Amino acid sequence: MPAMSSRARITLAVAIVAAGLSGAALSGVIGEGAAPAPPSGTLLSAAQQEAAILGIASRDGAATVASLERAVANGPTGAILTRLGLAYQLRWRETGDSSYLPRSEAALRQARTLDASDPAPTLGLGSLALIRHDFRGALALGRRAVAAAPYSPAGYGVLGDALLELGRYDEAFATFERMVAVKPTLAGYARIAYARELRGDRAGALAAMRLALESAGGVPEPTAWTLVEIAKLERGSGRPARAERALRGALTIFPRYPFAGEELARTYAAQGRLRLAVAQAHRAASAIPLSSSVALLGSLLERVGEEKAARRQFATVAAIERLLDVNGVSIDLDAAVYRADRGIAPAATVRLARRARLDRPSIAGDQALGWALARAGRCGEAVSWLDRASRLGTRDALLYFHRGYAAGCAGDPGAMRRWYRAALALDPAFSVQWAPVARKALS
Repeated sequence: MPAMSSRARITLAVAIVAAGLSGAALSGVIGEGAAPAPPSGTLLSAAQQEAAILGIASRDGAATVASLERAVANGPTGAILTRLGLAYQLRWRETGDSSYLPRSEAALRQARTLDASDPAPTLGLGSLALIRHDFRGALALGRRAVAAAPYSPAGYGVLGDALLELGRYDEAFATFERMVAVKPTLAGYARIAYARELRGDRAGALAAMRLALESAGGVPEPTAWTLVEIAKLERGSGRPARAERALRGALTIFPRYPFAGEELARTYAAQGRLRLAVAQAHRAASAIPLSSSVALLGSLLERVGEEKAARRQFATVAAIERLLDVNGVSIDLDAAVYRADRGIAPAATVRLARRARLDRPSIAGDQALGWALARAGRCGEAVSWLDRASRLGTRDALLYFHRGYAAGCAGDPGAMRRWYRAALALDPAFSVQWAPVARKALS
C-alpha cells in the first residue's frame, strides 16, 4: 500500500475527529496542575499562529529553522530574524526543548534593534514572555504591540493572555472578543474557548475549538495542537473515547507530538487501561521528557505498584525544573502544585505557592495556594482560597476535589463528600493520583 501523503493524513484525521465532536456553533505543567489547565505549553500565540498560516513555518519545523539560520548567516535583516525567532518558539512547541527559548529571545531582540518600527519582533517577545510565565512583561509588550498595530489580532492575543494570567478577567475576555472581531483566527477561537471553559461553559468551549480546528489550515503543529485541546475538553467532561479519537488524529498528523502522546496516556488511564497508559507514558517521556509527562509516568507507575520505578521518575522532575529555570521559564506555580501533590516540604511549598500567586494572581494562583495550604494542614485558609478560585463558575473535577479535600481537612465531611461526588460525576478519572482517593472516601 503506498504511503499516505501529509495532506491526506491531515484530511482523514480531521474528518474522523470532526465526526465525533458535538456542540453548538460559536455565537492556557508539572504534575496534574490547577484547573482548568491552560492549553498545552501556553495559549497558542497569535504571532506564532499567523506565522504558521502565512508560511513562515513550513511543515518541517527543523528544516525551517535550518533554512532561516542559513539566511541570517548570509546577511541578517529584521524580517528574517523575526521569522527565525518565531520558528524557534514553534520548534519549542514541537519538541519541548526549552533551549530554543533563549535563541528566540536573541533573534527577536536583534530584529527589534535592526528595525524598531516593525511591531512583529515586539509580538514575538510578548509571546516568549507568555511562554516563560512573565505575565507583567507580556502585558507591557502586548500593549505596545496593540498600539503599533491596532488592526492586527496578534497583539490582542498577547495582551489578553497577560491580563488573564494576572487575574484581570473582564479586561481579558473583552480583549479576546476584540481579537476575534478584528480577524477570526485559530488563535482567537482558542482564546474564546478557554474563556468559556473558565466560566463553566464546556459545550461552548468545545464549539469554539471546532472552529479553531477548521481555521488550522492543515498546518501540522497548529492542527495537532488544536486536536489535543479538544481531547482535553472531551476527557475532562468524562468522554475518554472521544478524547482518544482526537488524539489519534493529532498523532496521525504530527507523529510523536509530545503534548498528544502525554494526553493519550492520561486518556488510557481514564479508560482504566493502566498498563497501556504506563506504556504510552513511557513512550511520551522517553521521546521528549517534559516535566508533566515524567510526573505523569511516575504517578502511573505508583498506581500500578512499581514504587521504585516511580521514585526514579519523580527524581527526574527536579532536573527538568532546573533546565527550565536556566532557560528563563518560571515554574513556581506548577512546582508548588506538584510538591503539594507529593507532600514535599509542606511549609516550604506554601511559601513557594504564595510567591507564585504574587506573580500570577489568577484562578490558577488561587487554586495552587489553596491546595498547598490544604496539604500543609492549614485548612481554613485553604477553603478561603479555593472558594476564590471558583469565582467564575469553572467546572473542573480537580478543582472540585481540591475543595472537597480542604473541606474535609477543615472538619466538614458533608461538604467533602458533596465536592468529591461532583468531581467524579464530571470526570470519573479526573486524576491518576486523586480520583481513587475520592472514590475510597465515598465508599
